[in-house]
Amino acid sequence: MKENIISTDHLIIIVTATIVGTMARALTIKEDFRQYPTYPNGYLIHLVTGFVAASLGAVAIPALMTKNFVAVTFLALAIQQFRDVRKAEKESLKDLENTESAYRGDAYIDGIAKTFEARNYFALIVSFTTALTIQLVDSKFISINVMSGTITGLIVLYVIKRFSKGKTLGDIADVKEGKIEVRESELFVDGIFVSNLLGTENAANMFQKEGLAVVIIPREEHFRIALDHYGQRQAALFEATRAVGVKRYHFTRKEYEKGKIVITLVPIIKDVNKLIEAVKKTPVLESVKKSHSVMDTNLFGRE
Repeated sequence: MKENIISTDHLIIIVTATIVGTMARALTIKEDFRQYPTYPNGYLIHLVTGFVAASLGAVAIPALMTKNFVAVTFLALAIQQFRDVRKAEKESLKDLENTESAYRGDAYIDGIAKTFEARNYFALIVSFTTALTIQLVDSKFISINVMSGTITGLIVLYVIKRFSKGKTLGDIADVKEGKIEVRESELFVDGIFVSNLLGTENAANMFQKEGLAVVIIPREEHFRIALDHYGQRQAALFEATRAVGVKRYHFTRKEYEKGKIVITLVPIIKDVNKLIEAVKKTPVLESVKKSHSVMDTNLFGRE
C-alpha cells in the first residue's frame, strides 16, 4: 500500500507546477479594450480550464519518474479539451453576432477562439517546464527547488507570450482622423466616396454635426494585402463601434488606388482619439493573406 502513496518530493513538484501554470493562465486573462472575456463568468471558465491544463502538465514528470507511462497518455486528452474550448468560444461569439452594432465576422471570431485555445497551452507548457526544472535541480533544499522551478516557468511564459503576440493595425498602418463631407445624399471622407445611402436631410445633418471618421493608411505597399481583406476591415469596424458606440449608421469603405480604408459612423461618444486608438489596437488577423514581414515577431519587445 505504501508504494501507491505519492512521495513528498513528487507532491511538491505537482503542487508548485500547478500553481505556476495556473498563475500563467491568470496573467494572460485580461479584460482589455475589447471587453472580452467579460467579468466574472468568462474569467471563471478560463481560469478553471487553465487549472486543468496546468495540472496535466504538472503530473507528467512525476508520472514518468515513477514509470507510470499510462498516466502520461492523459496529455492526449488535453488536446481534445483545448479544442473543445476553442469550439465553445466560437459558438458563443457566433451566437452573439446578431446582438452587436457591427459583426465581428467569422475571421475575427476564429482568431479569438484560437487565442483562448493557445493560452491553455501556455498553462500546460509553463507547468511542465516548472516541474521539469524542479526535478533536474533536485536540491536538498525545497525552497531552492521551488524558486528555480518558478523562475524558469515565468521565463518560459514571457518567451511564449512574446512569440505568440501578433501585430495590430497600428503596427502596419497609420490611423488618422478623416474629414466628413456630405454632397446631397452621398457621403465622402477625405474625398473618398463612402456611401450614397444618406437619402434624408436629417441623416445628412446628423453625419455633418455628429459623425466621426478615421482613415487607415498602409505604411508599405505589401501591407495592403492584410488591409484589403474583408475580415480584417470588419474586425476594425467592430472595434470602432464597440469603443464609441453607434447612435446611427456605420460604414467602411476601401479606396483602391492607394489602399486607404475608411471607417465612419455616428457615435454615442464623440471622442475621435478613442476611436483612433481602438482601430490601432485591432489585431491583424492570422487568417488574412499577408507577407512574412507582417508575421515577424519580436521576442524581446516591440521596436
